Amino acid sequence: MRLRVASAAVLAALGLAACGTESPDLFVVERSGSIPGARLSLLVKDGGQVRCNGRDAGMMSSAQLIAAREVVRELAGGAVDRQNDVTSSEGPLDRNLVLPPGPKAILRYTLRAEEGRIAFSDTSADQPAAFFKLAVLVRGLAKGVCGLPR
Repeated sequence: MRLRVASAAVLAALGLAACGTESPDLFVVERSGSIPGARLSLLVKDGGQVRCNGRDAGMMSSAQLIAAREVVRELAGGAVDRQNDVTSSEGPLDRNLVLPPGPKAILRYTLRAEEGRIAFSDTSADQPAAFFKLAVLVRGLAKGVCGLPR
C-alpha cells in the first residue's frame, strides 16, 4: 500500500514538473521582400505558441497548428502519396533545398527546422506544393496571430 502511495506521489510530482515545460520549436521562418510589411521573423512552437518579430504574439488555432505540423512533415519527406500509397523518404528540408528567386520576386522565405533549412521566393521555379502551403500559413499567422497587415 505504501509503495502505491509513494509511486502515485512521484508520478504526480513528475506531472507537475512537466506542466512548466516549454514546447519545442516547430520552425522559424524569416520572410523578406520588396513590399512594405514584408519583413517578418516568425517562431512557431509545437504547442501552438507564436512569436512575431521577437515578441510573444499568442496562440494559433488548432487548425493552423495541424497545418504547420503537416507542412513540416511534407518538407521533411514524411508526406504520403495517398494515390500511390507511397511515403517519400527525403524532402526539401533533408536536402537543405535553396531555390533561386524567379523574375520579379516579391517575397523571399527561409525556414529552419530541426530537420534542415529551405529557402525560396514567391517566384522560384519548381517549388514543391508544401512551399505554397507554407507561404499561405505564414501569411495567415502574420495577419491573424501577429496582427500584421501582411
